[in-house]
Amino acid sequence: MKKTIAKLLSLALAGTAVAGLSVTAYAEEDHVITVAASPTPHAEILEKAAELLEEEGWTLEITEFTDYVQPNLVVDEGEILANYFQHTPYLESFNEEQGTDLVSVAKIHYEPMGIYVGTKSSIDDLEDGDTIAVPNDTTNEARALLLLEANGVLTLPEDADLTVTANDVVSFKDDLDIEIIEVEAAQVAQYVDEVAFCVVNGNYALSAGLSSSDALAFESSDSEAAQTYANVVVVKAGNEENEGVQALVEVLQSDEIKDFITETYDGSVVPYEESAEEAETEAAETEAVTE
Repeated sequence: MKKTIAKLLSLALAGTAVAGLSVTAYAEEDHVITVAASPTPHAEILEKAAELLEEEGWTLEITEFTDYVQPNLVVDEGEILANYFQHTPYLESFNEEQGTDLVSVAKIHYEPMGIYVGTKSSIDDLEDGDTIAVPNDTTNEARALLLLEANGVLTLPEDADLTVTANDVVSFKDDLDIEIIEVEAAQVAQYVDEVAFCVVNGNYALSAGLSSSDALAFESSDSEAAQTYANVVVVKAGNEENEGVQALVEVLQSDEIKDFITETYDGSVVPYEESAEEAETEAAETEAVTE
């Protein structure tokens, strides 16, 4: 199987080699699909997808990136057909800030945030003076607080959404005196031996070697966060119907890939499942188009 996994320096050479050749032609005429991805779990999932695509006559070439900027730029510039590493809110923010014209074509998986055991093994063990570590960026902090509320640790205002912060906490379980410690998202898991609980993003939990057995609870698959922060396949506007893109999406949303994700990541990465509301909206839009 012809597959390429390269770092950024390799990409510069590869980009030169395909300069002047449209992504559409490159994918459809040669049956090559190029994808930029983060190493874990995205590139790993794509490696499995490559096996299935090969059976259909496609070659999947994967280029790994460890940053969140270059994967979008190379797709926008036409050097690579698609990328797989981000969620829609980040994509929308990137387009606005960078002036790019990138679109999501499919939701593939979700990396649920979990409440991981620290110095306490049960929520019932919480006591005055305990601390809980959460991510310090607005979005992930809100997700962490909503998860803590869903599991009885604290109470938030009735209208709490994905902008809520620790300052908005109304009360803690049994009126306990508990402190929320705000930490950079990638570092939260490092506090596991110092705080009662850590609320950690799925990808960072994987990197830290945490497993589902270390977690007391995860965000549910039908939560607002799950629907909002599903990881997506992204292409430059105009390439949505590209034959290679459609083949890639079909495989990534297949039962084989869903099973691979479920069996490989022990709950830290879960296949995306469309909500009932989304299904109804999609059906209505399809009906409107066909009328």
